[in-house]
Amino acid sequence: MNNTEKIICEIEEFHGNIEKWFQGKAENQESLYQELLAGFSQDFKMINGNGDTVTLSMLEEWLPTVFGKFPGRSLQVENIEVNHSAHHGLATYIETQVTGEVLTKRKSSAVFLLDKEKALWLHLIENWI
Repeated sequence: MNNTEKIICEIEEFHGNIEKWFQGKAENQESLYQELLAGFSQDFKMINGNGDTVTLSMLEEWLPTVFGKFPGRSLQVENIEVNHSAHHGLATYIETQVTGEVLTKRKSSAVFLLDKEKALWLHLIENWI
């Protein structure tokens, strides 16, 4: 798998898994939890759509509080664009979440660390659109 494919795969797999997490559709909750977190660098930081900074440890604490909390929520990722060097990648994409009648959209920019195996999330900035 080339670096572009690694980044796209990570984005798509994470969003598919977080949708399952929100819906509470996990055969093994602990396994899905570990799979969600396995894609992140220990130095991960995110600036969410509200301008708040979220660290990996904050994400680890937040995830259990939202398992199954949104059984009807669906997520879609589109317009993924990727640029990369040998060791880093930058991706932009649009994420749409639908929960009942509520639709939210965000444009995201993500920096990834690349190795032979995979792409790890390092930094994510979300902007509401």
